[in-house]
Formats: sequence, structure tokens, C-alpha cells
Amino acid sequence: MNGKKILFVSSELVPYLPENEVSLMSYETPRMVNSKGGQIRIFMPRYGNINERRHQLHEVIRLSGMNLVINDMDMPLIIKVASIPRERIQVYFIDNEEYFKRKSTFTDENGNLFADNDQRAIFFAKGVVETVKKLNWTPDIIHVHGWLASLLPLYLKKYYADEPLFGDSKIVTSVYGKAFDGALDKGIIKRIGFDGIEADQITSLENPDYNNLLKVAVDFSDAVILASEEIPDELQNHISNLEKPVLPYVALQEFEEAYANFYNTEVLK
Repeated sequence: MNGKKILFVSSELVPYLPENEVSLMSYETPRMVNSKGGQIRIFMPRYGNINERRHQLHEVIRLSGMNLVINDMDMPLIIKVASIPRERIQVYFIDNEEYFKRKSTFTDENGNLFADNDQRAIFFAKGVVETVKKLNWTPDIIHVHGWLASLLPLYLKKYYADEPLFGDSKIVTSVYGKAFDGALDKGIIKRIGFDGIEADQITSLENPDYNNLLKVAVDFSDAVILASEEIPDELQNHISNLEKPVLPYVALQEFEEAYANFYNTEVLK
């Protein structure tokens, strides 16, 4: 991995959010690349339940101030950064008062999915790309973790298809076990369509549940990692029919060599 540039984009990350399968692997994978001499950037949303004072987040004025158009509305993009001290790893946070100020991640106090989670996912995907463009940093690999980041492969391959910065970047999506019941707002196809992405490219999002969001993510990725032992059968079958590299599940204790080899021999070949 020496000298390779890898952009990690995740919906959850320890130590900023509680530990679970997604947040832990979103930390361990960049830590592994960093230890092997790779160059990394990590992006995640700045949810309102992240303690900014404890984790020493601060706004990066030169990267903030842009407006992103979401469903014909101008939404200000704020970029904050913090460092994971023991690893000397910097994390970039995508922030917006409307989408991320609330004091929880994906659901309200009754466990119901936020009605605007689809808009938050679009904003997150576009915010990551626009910030990386401002950084003028060309990643060899873009590794996606977590369902709120699942629209990034679609946007990179369609909305940003002519962006030269990502012309040679390979997209890897890690697929985890089912993260939520129910579905996002069915207006997601119309909102994505506002960005010029045709509905026939994303027909599975007519029912925007967890499985179908991840189907879109893997369809527009160059490679897939099965990051959980238990993947929903419907999603597993969809991935099995893809003609692209797939890394089977590897336990945390053994993942470093497996992921590094997968990057080098399958993704970057």
C-alpha cells in the first residue's frame, strides 16, 4: 500500500460514534493502510450527537462556504476536521445545519427513520466529492462504508463522470448486514433525477430499502467487500451475479492482509 492514496467515506466511525461493525471497520481499514505507508483521507457526516468539544472539531473555512443544490434547494456545506490522536489520522466531517444538527444519526427518538435521510445521503455524497475536488487530491481507491454513503458510487459514475480528478479512481463498497427496517422516502428517484441521473439507472430505488440502496452502491462500484458474516440473501444473490471482484467475509483478526491483497491484486490490477 506504500504511496497509494485511499479515500475512505463512511456513515459511521469510532471514536466519534458508538462501536458497531461499520464504525469499527471504518476505523480499522484506514488505520491498516496508514500503517502500511498509504496516504488516506476519511470523510463522515458531522451528526449532532458528536461531541465537538471533546473531539476537538473545528471548521475549515477555506473548504466551507459552498452551496450544494439538493432537490432545487441551496444547502450550505460546512467542513470540519478533527484528528484521531493515537493514530495521527485526520477526519473530515460533512456538515449542514438542516441535515445534521439533530442529536441522533439516522432515526428519531421513536426509532423511525428520518424522512429526509435520502436528501442527507445525496448531500453527503456531493459534499465529499466537492471537498476532495477543493483539496485537489486524486485517490487511487475510494472505499465506501455504511448505507448513508451508498449513493457515492452512483454519483461518481454518473453525476461526476467527467470529473478528471476521479478518472482513474477505483470504487470499493463494503457491504454489511441489514442496518434498518423500512425504507427511505420514495421521492429519492425524483431527487436523484434532479441531478440528471436517469430513473432507469436506479430502478431498484422504487423501493428504497436497505437491500436496494446497497444494490445501487455495488452496481456502480468496481469491487465489493463482504464485511459481515450475515448478508441478506437478496443482496448476497445480487452480488453473486456481478462480474466484478468480490472479497468474501474475513474476520477482524485476519482482515489486514486480506484487504491489502484485495486492493493490490484485484482493485488496482
